Amino acid sequence: MRLQALQQTVDDWIHQHGVRYFSETTNMLLLTEEVGELARLISRVYGEQSFKRKEDEIIAQESIKEEMADILFVLTCLANQMDIDLEKAMQQNIEKKTKRDNQRHKENPKLTNQ
Repeated sequence: MRLQALQQTVDDWIHQHGVRYFSETTNMLLLTEEVGELARLISRVYGEQSFKRKEDEIIAQESIKEEMADILFVLTCLANQMDIDLEKAMQQNIEKKTKRDNQRHKENPKLTNQ
């Protein structure tokens, strides 16, 4: 799905199933909450923390996928509310990074000496 299609799908969902978009402030807080939930899972799957319950460990990868989708949904809501074309913004961001970091990472000894 292209980002423009994603933005339209989210907007359609909001208007069909929701009453309206939450405020930008509420959505920012929800985004922060979702990122925290993803961070909690990653710290247990890839970090040094452990799960309290074996059942949570069994479904961890599925939970990570769900949290990433939740983050993308709320981020898309914010973009829609702020009239931001995510596809155009990402294209501009990739161009910026390409220009700025064209050789930077290849020349970084911290990355190439492994």
